[in-house]
Amino acid sequence: MPRIVGVDIPKEKKICISLAYIYGIGRPMALKICKTAGISPDVRAKNLTEEEVSKLAGIIQKDHRVEGNLRREIQMNIKRLMDIGSYRGGRHKRSLPVRGQRTRTNARTRKGPKKTVGGQRKKDTPAAKPGAVAAPAAKK
Repeated sequence: MPRIVGVDIPKEKKICISLAYIYGIGRPMALKICKTAGISPDVRAKNLTEEEVSKLAGIIQKDHRVEGNLRREIQMNIKRLMDIGSYRGGRHKRSLPVRGQRTRTNARTRKGPKKTVGGQRKKDTPAAKPGAVAAPAAKK
């Protein structure tokens, strides 16, 4: 299993699809990387030579932000939005959809499992329970 930028890519798949397993690289970017490296996108990852693997890794490290650096940058951008108090930052803080989606229904991915509100029964008092003996009335 070839290892590129700290990620084990699947060896049975074509290299253009295998590269998409790296966070920050999609199919179009993988095709561009293959073209830059001079490798056919139809070659299986297991058939790559060490030289080709190192060439791909070099191109990715030099020209693209991937994996940890990209994740850190995205988190820093979100933190900046929250710190400056922007509308988008506030939506991130409250775990609500950021891009204008409705929240009255749906938005379950962002909001989490539904929390039931209302419809709870009041605690029964001893006199209200069926079969319970009422307390004797006070004499005057």
